[in-house]
Amino acid sequence: MCTGKCSRFVAGSLYPLAFISIICNIILFFPGWSVKYAQNGSLTEEVKYMGGLIGGGLLVMTPALFIHLTGQRGCCANRCGMFLSIAFAALGVAGALYSFAVALLGLINGPYCNYALMLWGTPFKDKSESYLNHRDWWSTCMEPKNVVEFNVGLFSTLLVVSGLELILCASQMINGLFGCLCGTCMDKGTL
Repeated sequence: MCTGKCSRFVAGSLYPLAFISIICNIILFFPGWSVKYAQNGSLTEEVKYMGGLIGGGLLVMTPALFIHLTGQRGCCANRCGMFLSIAFAALGVAGALYSFAVALLGLINGPYCNYALMLWGTPFKDKSESYLNHRDWWSTCMEPKNVVEFNVGLFSTLLVVSGLELILCASQMINGLFGCLCGTCMDKGTL
């Protein structure tokens, strides 16, 4: 496969993944589909780190735009452009790693919720066993309603999406290296 076509494939795959990452992070700000928890600061700490918005979203979307341009015919689809795509893809790797780490922490620590009459906190944090293995523990969180399922679903999605982004950006770093060393096959007309 030509390095230019590979760049277009990587960029085309990164766009929807970055969009999903941004949407998941925004939705995490509204547990129980209510704005009141965001207004009074009763959110899971990892949501505030905005791993999906900043890391998996913006820090992946920026390289995706440049990588897409690198795969096009014209001034960017050359050895220098492919060299720069390596640096941009490294930025995407860093963003995907950040999103992955935040999502993993969000899953490990569990949600911030009301687990006693008026006691808010993270009831599953620092337990000897994971709450993910004990679904019967999930009812510990009384408010927001179904917050455990909400967080598990969205943080799991962010984990998978950031993992895919990481693989794609790393593959673009390798593709960019080949494009930098061997050219982008522009002279062959195979783009």
